[in-house]
Amino acid sequence: MPKTYEVTEKSAQEIRVEMERPENNRFYKRLLTVALRGEGKENKEISEITGYHVKRVSQLVSCFCNEGLSALASDGRKGGNNCNMTKEEAAEFLGNFEAEAIRGRIPTVNEISIAYDEKTGKERKSKSTVYKFLHDNDWRIVVPKRQHPQKASDEAIEASKKLTSN
Repeated sequence: MPKTYEVTEKSAQEIRVEMERPENNRFYKRLLTVALRGEGKENKEISEITGYHVKRVSQLVSCFCNEGLSALASDGRKGGNNCNMTKEEAAEFLGNFEAEAIRGRIPTVNEISIAYDEKTGKERKSKSTVYKFLHDNDWRIVVPKRQHPQKASDEAIEASKKLTSN
């Protein structure tokens, strides 16, 4: 049988006070969930009020009972800014490859990837980070095709030569 967590009426009142503080707006709904539980509501009722799944309601109450208010403040997400370089550093980094391209040498993603790994100090197995980095800095990936997409067949070419050789 699962363990049942109890939230006291006193805890519910303390949570209601915390809900009024403007810095707690980010996790207001989580506080409300636990406060409603302390006021005697069942998980299913709380689920209908807050929009959380019944299991999530149970998880929040469990976290509160085990760790207190601080557990409700964090939602487990990490920051979204995973940039390894500032815009200025990126411009300087890509400037080296741009200079090579102006001289006539086309840099490849492999070369850029190796240099990127050296610059950031991280080794990546996938080049997706480098492709995203290049895209974010308005670089296009241009690869020449092996042959013209509308190249005529060899038979058509031979037939054309016979017609024009007269």
